[in-house]
Amino acid sequence: MSTETRDTIFIGKKPLMAYVTSTLIQLANVPSVNIKARGLSIGRAVDVAQIVARKTENAGYSIGNIKIDSESLESEDGRTRNVSTIEIEVKRNES
Repeated sequence: MSTETRDTIFIGKKPLMAYVTSTLIQLANVPSVNIKARGLSIGRAVDVAQIVARKTENAGYSIGNIKIDSESLESEDGRTRNVSTIEIEVKRNES
């Protein structure tokens, strides 16, 4: 098992606050965390970033770079589909 710090949170179908908690735990150990999502989970990723940045502004977190892209994936019926992706950087503010 690797001992390197994970600085990426992949958004899926878990409850929203599970990702917020995970992000805050990671931010306690590293200066910035990337929140990644694709498809229908993009809205949830934006919500996680907003909750961390706005509801904990006294703790000093802010949203950094935002990267929007798309990936080509093969669907179950064999056709190629484009799926949107987002990557949001949440970082600790410089004191």
